[in-house]
Amino acid sequence: MIMRVLFFFILALTLQSCATKKYIKTQLLPEGLQSATEETYKVVDNQQQLLQKKEMTFTANGRIKHSKTMDINGNVLQETKKKLWFIVELYPGKETYYCKTRWKPGQRERISCYTRKQYKENESIYHYNTDGTINKIADNFTTFYTRYFYYTNNELSRIVVKDKNNQLIDEILVRCETKDEKGTCLKQTRISVITKNKEEIRFSPNYDRK
Repeated sequence: MIMRVLFFFILALTLQSCATKKYIKTQLLPEGLQSATEETYKVVDNQQQLLQKKEMTFTANGRIKHSKTMDINGNVLQETKKKLWFIVELYPGKETYYCKTRWKPGQRERISCYTRKQYKENESIYHYNTDGTINKIADNFTTFYTRYFYYTNNELSRIVVKDKNNQLIDEILVRCETKDEKGTCLKQTRISVITKNKEEIRFSPNYDRK
């Protein structure tokens, strides 16, 4: 009996260690999202130039099942596939990455990506708010920058980027321009306070018809 209880306890911890936060929660999206396309544009003098296009399909519980990111010519930049215990990331001309999530105390999770030879390629610590949205993301491997996310009226309104010495790198003002009937932001603008660069993100969702 004790061994059985111990087995289920270990199993629960293992499942928790590999279960990421729901994408729909982190991005303030509604339930019932089946697939979506996200296009990112650079805006200069009110002219939009497509930078990349991302196609996503979702699991029933709101996590990304498969995604494909392409450049303006349709060339694949990145592809992800959700497996039971990890996420596979594929890049053209590079080794495949295998990314695993481990829960840490205090609404945090550590996401680490490795090659098949167990070389670590990147690692980030995600900190979450109680509603599942992202509080901050700390890069733990390459730039060591931390991104802080701020919300107003249940919408992302600002992203602040700082280095490991807490020096400001950038501040990005975020504004939702258009929403659908479910409250999903269909067009969002992001403007850098420091560089003045402006981006427009267009999101096209497909919902479960039930």
